[in-house]
Amino acid sequence: MACLLEAPLRISVLSEVTATSRHYVDRLFDPDPQKVLQGVIDMKNAVIGNNKQKANLIVLGAVPRLLYLLQQSSSSAELRTECAVVLGSLAMGTENNIKSLVDCHIIPALLQGLLCPDLVFIEACLRCLRTVFISPVTPVQLLYTDPTVIPHLMSLLSRSQRTQEYITQIFSHCCKTAEHQTVLFNHGAIQNIAPLLISPSYKVRMQALKCFSVLAYENTQVSMTLVNVLVDGELLSQVFVRMMQRDKPIEMQLTAAKCLTYMCRAGAIRTDDNCIVLKTLPCLVRMCSKDRLLEERVEGAETLAFLMEPDVELQRIASITDHLVAMLADYFKYPSSVSAITDIKRLDHDLKHAHELRQAAFKLYASLGSNDEDIRKKITETENMMDRIVSGLSESSIKVRLAAVRCLHSLSRSVQQLRTSFHDHAVWKPLMKLLQNAPDEVLVMASSTLCNLLLEFSPSKEPILESGVIELLCSLTQSDSPALRVNGIWALMNMAFQADQKVKVEIMRALGTEQLFRLLSDPDANVLMKTLGLLRNLLSTRPHIDQIMSSHGKQIMQAVTLILEGEHSIEVKEQTLCILANIADGNTAKELIMTNDDMLQKVKYYMGHSNVKLQLAATFCISNLVWNEEDGSQERQDKLREMGFVDILHKLTQASDPNLCDRAKTAMQQYLA
Repeated sequence: MACLLEAPLRISVLSEVTATSRHYVDRLFDPDPQKVLQGVIDMKNAVIGNNKQKANLIVLGAVPRLLYLLQQSSSSAELRTECAVVLGSLAMGTENNIKSLVDCHIIPALLQGLLCPDLVFIEACLRCLRTVFISPVTPVQLLYTDPTVIPHLMSLLSRSQRTQEYITQIFSHCCKTAEHQTVLFNHGAIQNIAPLLISPSYKVRMQALKCFSVLAYENTQVSMTLVNVLVDGELLSQVFVRMMQRDKPIEMQLTAAKCLTYMCRAGAIRTDDNCIVLKTLPCLVRMCSKDRLLEERVEGAETLAFLMEPDVELQRIASITDHLVAMLADYFKYPSSVSAITDIKRLDHDLKHAHELRQAAFKLYASLGSNDEDIRKKITETENMMDRIVSGLSESSIKVRLAAVRCLHSLSRSVQQLRTSFHDHAVWKPLMKLLQNAPDEVLVMASSTLCNLLLEFSPSKEPILESGVIELLCSLTQSDSPALRVNGIWALMNMAFQADQKVKVEIMRALGTEQLFRLLSDPDANVLMKTLGLLRNLLSTRPHIDQIMSSHGKQIMQAVTLILEGEHSIEVKEQTLCILANIADGNTAKELIMTNDDMLQKVKYYMGHSNVKLQLAATFCISNLVWNEEDGSQERQDKLREMGFVDILHKLTQASDPNLCDRAKTAMQQYLA
């Protein structure tokens, strides 16, 4: 019997809750304004901290009525303010609440409310807007739809500390793109927000600081302007340095360090400036220590990685600051079973977010080891480091996989590591697995790493070759992403270097002449250069040259002609002439040049070119054609003499470039021998 009673009981409880909620909504429609006001106040008290009540009121249609009352000029200032407060409280609930509020067009209604002269009402509207905009489900673009909104918000900054706090918080959450930065910059964000950095209110100072960090991120225009800003007679960068002092709250130290990092990366502050080397870098290293909260350690490590990414000197300084390399190893052991966290809620949060620590550590290791051999050695010798990277490559979090492969890529620039750690841990296996199906972002990094593992001195080259990688790389060359096409062809180029004929034939078969020639007319210059590099590596050593030219000679000569006639860079044409010089070194292949007068005229033209690199490559080609120890050399020499090549060679023996002069003399000696 008890089971049968259960269901009706639940329904009666639910209808009771809905009935009380309905009562609140009904009071909003009372003809007596005083009763409406009291109803709104009672509703405000009922929803505080009660998510269930908030959800009920939204379902019962309270929001459109509250917005109607808020927008009515006949409503008293007190009623309008209380409506904004209740809406703000409803917004404090779940993400679904926010979605419902946004769908009811709360944002335009509140922005309209900001035009009212009443400061208390303005503050209530701003507080609610702030709550709505800081939610990840709110489209930030809604702040920029009406072009009059940003200038009006700027004008409200001077009204009170509350308007300053809420508006700067809205700006820092809604500045997501370069366009947003430009809009805020053009409406005077810098001059309006800079004075707030010395506000008596900590909250205002903090929100202003956050604003500058999002404005300066990857933005040269903003960063260059910030460098020259004075706040109460002090340079802005010095204000940021003061905010990084150890006695300041961690949040402030970290955000100030981000501001200076972004200004430095945008080129507004030199990497050897004291405020970077002696203040920002040490502050960020401090954030990585194990006594900091998880999110502080993550943000500290990621910001530090970004700061020193392009600068080897900062990488060296960081690597010897506070045992950073060893300190990062703790990121993989967190939270440990003997964790000092006594707060269960905190522990639960940290267990869910521990992967962010691993991601940040991989990013920072990648940045630290991107240039210096000693630092790479230090990283790989850190306890279980290679095992951690290998397991990182197969983690469920895509961000961790990306950071792990980025770290691997950074370490793969080391000849020594390729020969030792990479080989010992068979890193190529998880890497190949990662390449099977991954998002483009991961594929780009993984295929870049593979390029390094396929270099001639890498012991991993052989096992990778045997794993059937050629098909995979050929498929990458057909990608829509230029970066993937480059990496696919680059890896094939490395594979073809000094390779056996069997490997070269397999590359040509898998790639196919059609795809090869499609790549030779690729709009991306890097793809074209790497494809020429591949062709040059395929056409090396005589038997290989003759074999490939006997089956693909016509198309290859056609491609060479098109490139030499086209609008291409010096580098592209030089590489193409080097391919021609390789063909000229073949036993039978050289006849494809000798029987092609048009091609010989092109070579002649480049021998007289104003660029020495092109002259050198063209002369090298002729030198191979006239080499007299080979069959038919006399006939070739005679033909080239008739075409005027000897006169050009004679002239080039007087060239000012010593290499060109030597090459021309070597060719001339073939005639004299």
